[in-house]
Amino acid sequence: MKKVELIFVPTPGAGHLASTVEFVKRLIHHDDRILVTILSIEWNSSGFADAYSEWLATSQPDRIQLIQLSPVDPPPLHLWTLAPEAFMYALIQSYIPHVRNAVTNILSMKSTSDSTRVAGLVLDLFCSPMVDVATELGLSSYIYLTSNASFFGLVLYLQALHRQNGSEFEYPNPENPNKDLGHLIPGFANPVPSRVLPSLMFNKHGSYTAFVKIAERFKDAEGIVINTFEELETYALSCFVNGQNPPIYPVGPVIHPDSLPHPELEQLQRDRIMKWLDNQPESSVVFLCFGSHGCHGPPQVKEIALGLEQSGQRFLWSLRMPETPLNDAAGAVHYKNPEKMLPEGFLERIQERGMICRWAPQVDVLGHKAVGGFVSHCGWNSILESLWHGVPIVTWPIYAEQQLNAYIMKEVGLAVELRLDYRGGTSDIVKAEEIEEGVRQVMDAGSEVRKKVKEMAEMARKAVMNGGSSFNSIGRFIEDMIANT
Repeated sequence: MKKVELIFVPTPGAGHLASTVEFVKRLIHHDDRILVTILSIEWNSSGFADAYSEWLATSQPDRIQLIQLSPVDPPPLHLWTLAPEAFMYALIQSYIPHVRNAVTNILSMKSTSDSTRVAGLVLDLFCSPMVDVATELGLSSYIYLTSNASFFGLVLYLQALHRQNGSEFEYPNPENPNKDLGHLIPGFANPVPSRVLPSLMFNKHGSYTAFVKIAERFKDAEGIVINTFEELETYALSCFVNGQNPPIYPVGPVIHPDSLPHPELEQLQRDRIMKWLDNQPESSVVFLCFGSHGCHGPPQVKEIALGLEQSGQRFLWSLRMPETPLNDAAGAVHYKNPEKMLPEGFLERIQERGMICRWAPQVDVLGHKAVGGFVSHCGWNSILESLWHGVPIVTWPIYAEQQLNAYIMKEVGLAVELRLDYRGGTSDIVKAEEIEEGVRQVMDAGSEVRKKVKEMAEMARKAVMNGGSSFNSIGRFIEDMIANT
């Protein structure tokens, strides 16, 4: 039986890398013919990517090969602050020659083998310009979208609208919210308010322009693989089966069954967290965690603490610090001692009712019977993990496409709305009373949201089982990919 090799190029970053590797594992478990090579792009190497790559190198099956590409000089770091999508686009452009050389070397080695042939490249959405590498070398190309099908609708909408307008969107005036008639985006049943669109749509420093270039390449791929499942996004997926787009393959929820390694999470800390949860009643704890880049300044931290205290609920709070200290002297103190951001006497008053940690093993926590609610930044991986474990979300988006994710979950009745349009890096403060109300709602054992999330959890698990919708979609992707070889 001949083997077929796929070459994956993920974007550096926790959410993209972890999702890509988990999909790779699904592929090789689904079909014995599949071999995979992952071309790893290095950037910000001191964090999660290094820890995860090291873990992968020691635990990967024999059919997965990891190749670390030579580092390049990254774009100026100030661009990351001003326009992260423009930074990532420039970084990926710098890596195109390295990817071309790596793929060429792989092809030359396979040319002497009768048992294996390279079928194509599977590219992260930010790597879509590398479609040209596949074309030059006579290979098929596919895009793996770590977000949802509704986001793919935004990609299509952006291309069409840019051809008409050719410039960034204008952020709606908060004083006249009723003037925003919304956007008729493919995959959405109702007009989407401007206030929940990703920040890149309004960015005048290069993010919008970069993403237009990324989006334009989707049409050149042989197929779009999406980390979602039919039962969750039935309407959105039905909108794209029209012959005008590349074939769509919903293969989710693609999540890692256990919490991933992280340099900030020690085994002792993990054990302390899980032991504390073991001592709490079932579905009694609300978990607060805001992702790999999610953090808040002192004023917001105080409001969160007060809201939790006033709610009377048990809680586990992953209190993250900025990656670099704040500029003022008080900020530097908070960076070293985050507990100083808490209201005076807070830790004494909550005693055993709450626990604060720097980093939490998110998947393990969500899977614990004591956890009944999740205040989340609404990253797509986090949403899928919460749905998988039947834990309802309170929406608190911060960056990237999280506002849109929060809006989607609220529209389908799978989340409690705290905020849909919050954006990190602004002066906006979510007040304690809002947080208290959101926590109370999500912890209501009889709520409709909790019931719907439990039902969706069952559908998510069935989707990836043999004969499920996503299981069958993976099979269809493999057969189409082999036919295109």
